[in-house]
Amino acid sequence: MIKKQPVLFIAHGSPMNAIIENSYSKSLNKLGQELGKPKAIMIISAHWYINNTFLTKQDSPKEIYDFYGFPEELYKVKYSTSGAKPYINLAFEELKNYDVKLTDTWGLDHGGWSVLKHIFPKADIPVFELSLNALEKEEYHYNLGKKLSKLREQGILILASGNIVHNLGKMKYNEEDKPYKWALDFDNFVRDAIINDEHDKLINYKDFGQAALESVPTNEHFLPLLYVLALKEDEDKVEFIFDEIHHGSLSMRSIKIG
Repeated sequence: MIKKQPVLFIAHGSPMNAIIENSYSKSLNKLGQELGKPKAIMIISAHWYINNTFLTKQDSPKEIYDFYGFPEELYKVKYSTSGAKPYINLAFEELKNYDVKLTDTWGLDHGGWSVLKHIFPKADIPVFELSLNALEKEEYHYNLGKKLSKLREQGILILASGNIVHNLGKMKYNEEDKPYKWALDFDNFVRDAIINDEHDKLINYKDFGQAALESVPTNEHFLPLLYVLALKEDEDKVEFIFDEIHHGSLSMRSIKIG
């Protein structure tokens, strides 16, 4: 019998989180130990934000190092998987009404491998990615997320990777600096809306005002959250597996549903 999978929103923050041990990485280690082994993993990453809806089509996606100026060690991280094609075909069939296209122009970006490295370090589960369509509004992404519900039942773990608060321009580089008030206010607003199943508030997050504009200056890191919320069913439990704000303006709040 195939086990229905939970859905995850995992904050990824700095690429350095892939190679350092901290309270965040330990929370992902613990999550991986608690999760069963899925048949495959679909990644929805903030870092594949493009003018169309694509699925990667490679059986073994290549790692993408989509960042600059970091230690050489980070560019040597490998997360090599295989066996994705049957699951890509399942996803493609579910999304056929959304004009989804298959492509080999992308692979597995750090929004995916930097968190998978901590959750499933053996890299023995097939992985593929779904892009974020930059031309579409928030409601489109939420509705597209609902179309992925059958994948959960077929043993595919949907892992969305982004950040609820993501303002690189306001980052404080002393890790001990306190979060900005607007970052705390928006992160708490999102938390409460998730707890209360007020998804409309999050689709229309800009209505929260200035704190939303500061926290989400561009929406690509927020959009993955909408896919996860769309997949929540009435019986699903919500668990916040990590809830710190790093560098003043990066929410590392991570969520397990189901």
